[in-house]
Amino acid sequence: MSKAFVSNDDRETDDEGEEAPALPAGQGNYMTPGGHARMLAELNHLLRVERPEVVNVVAWAAGNGDRSENGDYIYGKKRLREIDRRIRFLSKRLESAVVVDPEAREETDRVFFGATVTVSDEAGQENVYSIVGIDEADPGRGRISWISPLARALLKAEIGDTVRFQSPGGTRELEIVEVAYKALG
Repeated sequence: MSKAFVSNDDRETDDEGEEAPALPAGQGNYMTPGGHARMLAELNHLLRVERPEVVNVVAWAAGNGDRSENGDYIYGKKRLREIDRRIRFLSKRLESAVVVDPEAREETDRVFFGATVTVSDEAGQENVYSIVGIDEADPGRGRISWISPLARALLKAEIGDTVRFQSPGGTRELEIVEVAYKALG
């Protein structure tokens, strides 16, 4: 059968971009030293370990003859496209990275990028949030992106201020109890 009549669903995924939040126009890709190191380590692992392994498997599978029903070849080529897409994404993000070390900031009661902020809600319950880069955000660990509604409300506020922000559950008010600048583990 001619390849002109064979459907190749893998081609649809080739043009898809990496699913990640877009950077605000005119802004740098702010990140902490730890986040930068993690992204750099992932990029190096993909380039030096994972991609060469997949290339070897694809080359071996290609040498086995008919590629149309060769699972190792088909999966390997698909995995190679995924790896290359991730490498392009990481390279672009790291190119535009502006590394901000929270430990280098002078102690202040004001909230800036990299701050770890303790807040108290209307019920008196305290929560701790660290304001980090877009690619480092992990709300389950208390790390919120600097472009999130909560972080935008907190930025430039100081200890004792009450901030309002729009959450999925409606408008909320939080009082800033403590601001610290420390390395994130």
